[in-house]
Amino acid sequence: MTPYKIPESVLVVIHTADLQVLLIERADKPGFWQSVTGSLDAADEPLLTTATRELFEETGIVADGENIVLRDWHLSNIYTIYPVWRHRYAPGVTENTEHVFSVEVPRDIAITLSPREHLNHVWLPHLEAADKCFSSSNAEAILQLPKKFAGPKK
Repeated sequence: MTPYKIPESVLVVIHTADLQVLLIERADKPGFWQSVTGSLDAADEPLLTTATRELFEETGIVADGENIVLRDWHLSNIYTIYPVWRHRYAPGVTENTEHVFSVEVPRDIAITLSPREHLNHVWLPHLEAADKCFSSSNAEAILQLPKKFAGPKK
């Protein structure tokens, strides 16, 4: 395993059929709310594998491909890595490529946070969730849910 994080990651927006969105609060930056995110463990790790792993590690949700199915949006964002986290990457790396996924879950699904990574979780209507996210790419993905999601609208 490389000593530095790979500057390629996934974003997994977790939502219910009525577009309630799960946000989790970062342990290393209290007050910073987000969807599930995480970097590839290896340069050749498939994105779906990364998304499945991160979803489970950060929330305890198992995407089994039948009842809980991750959707690859085939959308990538390139963003500047926040200076506070740049030390995790190789010298000179300033940008990350983030691949967007979503997953619909039942509202009563059990959430088990990784205490090393997250302090709290909250379910919010998608517009409120977008407003609460510190990451603009995360907020934009949440705002796109009504267009991407083929289920019932509020």
